[in-house]
Amino acid sequence: MGMSLSLSVRIVEAPCKKKLHLPFEELVALAAETGYDAVCMRASAGGVLTPLDELRRMRDIVAGHGLRVSMVTADSDVPINNESGPNSLRDIGPSLDVAEALGCDLIRICMKKPEDIPLARESADRAAERGIRLAHQCHTTSLFEQVEGILSVLSEIDRPNFGIIYEPANLMLCGEDYGAGTLQRLRPHIMNAYVQNHRLNPQGEDTLPTFCRGDVSFDHLLIWEPGGVDMARMFEGLKQVGYDGSFTIHQAQGITTRDEARAYAARCAEFVRANEQ
Repeated sequence: MGMSLSLSVRIVEAPCKKKLHLPFEELVALAAETGYDAVCMRASAGGVLTPLDELRRMRDIVAGHGLRVSMVTADSDVPINNESGPNSLRDIGPSLDVAEALGCDLIRICMKKPEDIPLARESADRAAERGIRLAHQCHTTSLFEQVEGILSVLSEIDRPNFGIIYEPANLMLCGEDYGAGTLQRLRPHIMNAYVQNHRLNPQGEDTLPTFCRGDVSFDHLLIWEPGGVDMARMFEGLKQVGYDGSFTIHQAQGITTRDEARAYAARCAEFVRANEQ
């Protein structure tokens, strides 16, 4: 399948999603040591509030370890997925500057309402002028919850540099199929793939609101644990559609030590490489 394996800074991100428990340099070094090709950047490490010179220094750190930045989430409101999430689409310039400084051509954005569609179109046009793409994650309480809605919004935006981040756990929370059938339909638009693992459970440890199903409760599982996302089905679907882009470990682990982060990153890399054969 030849996917490019990426490690998200999210594995060492604090619950507030605005800072990291480990220095960025340490995370990049352990990603290189454990066989990753790239790191996925979030504003908790560097974003629109970070001086451009510092972002360029971070780019040099990544390149110095033989890696690249697979995607940028340039402001914290996007992953928090709050009402301010779409605000970056009102002025995409700062996010484009972040991506450029980090040597990356893909930015994750957020859309909550139909009124965000014209903003996304305009932002995609501005991004295209700089050779940059925009993508929206399959995500609860967004315009990208369900497959039909996703395809409808993509057709309305109708820009070749605007696509999606395939993410099976969120599709599962919304009651959607995330296997080969869905992947065939979404494939022309997939610009990145995330993996995290949840188990549906009415008495689960966590609950997320959805537009389509109300509140959905679930447990967090380690990526290799059975009982949640059917990983074999996900990998088989990706193989069937010939996906060869970035595949990002996107799990929120809250790891606070380098040794724990290294062990976790290594175990995830081993799991992905074994399953993509």
